[in-house]
Amino acid sequence: MIAPLNEWHAKLVLSFSRQGLQKTVLSERRHEGPLLVQKALYPEGPDVCHVTVLHPPSGIAGGDTLSINVNVQPGAHALLNNPGATRWYKANGRHSAQHTHLHLAAGARLDWLPQENILFEQANASASTHLHLQTGACTIGWEITQLGSINKASHWDDGRMVLSTELSLDGQSVWLDVGELTADSALRNSANGLAGFPVLATLWAFGPSLNTEQTDQLASYLPWNDNIRSGLTHIPQNNDQGLSLIRILGTHTQDVKRLLIELWMLMRPLILDKKGSYLRLWNT
Repeated sequence: MIAPLNEWHAKLVLSFSRQGLQKTVLSERRHEGPLLVQKALYPEGPDVCHVTVLHPPSGIAGGDTLSINVNVQPGAHALLNNPGATRWYKANGRHSAQHTHLHLAAGARLDWLPQENILFEQANASASTHLHLQTGACTIGWEITQLGSINKASHWDDGRMVLSTELSLDGQSVWLDVGELTADSALRNSANGLAGFPVLATLWAFGPSLNTEQTDQLASYLPWNDNIRSGLTHIPQNNDQGLSLIRILGTHTQDVKRLLIELWMLMRPLILDKKGSYLRLWNT
């Protein structure tokens, strides 16, 4: 079926592989529709390949569907980000979606560092991220969502968003997080939900299992006040690996992103055996 002219159905497939003893290269790049990547860069040296994913329309309207598939081969290390927020616009009676699949082979490493999702009034959307890991793979990533306008008292008055994140290890589900947000949902103001905050984020880190001292140190960086709240959960696995989850609620997206970056800088050496290096894109 051919999509109507005012709908975007876009696909992007990327593969990263190890070349020689050190270099990671973008070995496959295929796209349909308005999903592209910039030239691969190496600001940290040849072992980490940095790629920026571009969506020229910059927003997702009713009827649009985006699909992103990333494959990281053994020994390769990729870092992916995007230059600006993903805006989910008024649906006009049609559903919009973005599906992301991240496949990591044994020994692969990935930093997944997208900008925030912003939900506009009357959006009707779903965003899913699936991490398919093999034992020995390591990754750090996050998802950030802003409900409506932070400058408006009610923030977001009409709309629906389904958020889904799943991590599987060797084909077995380790973590599944699914939630439906609506503008009138009790979850938005519940003390056990979003507690009235318009910004929510989750950072995941899968790799070497953290010990008690490391977990306590990370927890000491997590604020809990009127503007931002956060908490840490660590789930050890049977293979000396573990999954750490940090959930954040905030009033302002910039504060949430600043905290995520600080946590990434702290956790990257522990999880990916690589020093955190501030990205130039974050200065723009």
